[in-house]
Amino acid sequence: MSSATTTLADLVTELTATARRQGWSDSAWARRAGLRKESLCRLRTRSDCDLATLAALATALGQRLVVQPSAPGSTTADGHFPVRLDRDDEERLVRLAASGDLSPRMWERAGPRFFMAGLAVLLASLRGFDRPALLALASHLHVGSTHPGIFALWLERSPLNRSRFLSQLESQQRHAA
Repeated sequence: MSSATTTLADLVTELTATARRQGWSDSAWARRAGLRKESLCRLRTRSDCDLATLAALATALGQRLVVQPSAPGSTTADGHFPVRLDRDDEERLVRLAASGDLSPRMWERAGPRFFMAGLAVLLASLRGFDRPALLALASHLHVGSTHPGIFALWLERSPLNRSRFLSQLESQQRHAA
């Protein structure tokens, strides 16, 4: 199966699950999206579709389609960590941490959610950072990430060179002051 087919199938499966959680049949969902039920049914067996069709299905559910950058490098098989982080990736994460921007959307775009949750927990342990807000962000990104055992797993598996990252972050903060 091509990756395009897999991607479309995954999108339709996720949207269908949302429709079911809202108690909608295919007929009700298609009607709300301004489509015929047959169009929705055919979509499940196709390898491609019109963007307007997908957008209408998502909008009917109160969702939207978003293009977002890939996580830094490829991810581990479980999707929790980048396989590797190069210096450019580290610098980007340092800038994010130093910026003070704790919007979940920004953090979700920066890397795999579990990895980013662990980074938020790490930052919450540092003086000068908003501990409650970072722990709330971590919990939003990955439920349970603030639990000591889960964070220990993050520390064990993370490809982040913590000493270099923390040194760069400290240097960035000194220059900003």
